[in-house]
Amino acid sequence: MPEPPTSAPIIHTARLDALPLRVEHAQEMAQVLADPALHAFIGGRPATPDALRSRYERLVAGSPDPAVTWWNWVLRRREDGCLVGTVQATVTGDVAEIAWVLGTPWQGRGFAVEAVRGLVDRLGWQPRIRVVVAHIHPGHRASAAVAGAAGLTPTDRCQDGEVRWELSLRP
Repeated sequence: MPEPPTSAPIIHTARLDALPLRVEHAQEMAQVLADPALHAFIGGRPATPDALRSRYERLVAGSPDPAVTWWNWVLRRREDGCLVGTVQATVTGDVAEIAWVLGTPWQGRGFAVEAVRGLVDRLGWQPRIRVVVAHIHPGHRASAAVAGAAGLTPTDRCQDGEVRWELSLRP
């Protein structure tokens, strides 16, 4: 099977453009992700622009493991050009593990569902990827709803207290 490309492809949805992450996104994304409530289920606290810049430098450089591909995107709302969140996929073998976060002001408007559906659709274009996985805290109903709307279903497996959700793309 062909290897997935190392750079994240642009993903277009009805209202969003998922753009490959760049270090320059750190300043605006620090504002998008500034609400401490975003960390209720994942822990930690909002990152400063400098801390986010350092993290983005590592992400943009790519995985140090040649068997793992990191794809990271920022979500830009086409209507006004502002960034509203992120989606990501870590591809190992035939599995893509995905995650997403949407800034508090843009939640409840269907952007997360739209972005994750676009991500899952794009991953389906990769012949190597057979399974999409997300790990979701059992109390995080909003993320569970997003995963379900994107076609993932919960399994009986847990990792670090989070439920594993899966979608088989190919038999």
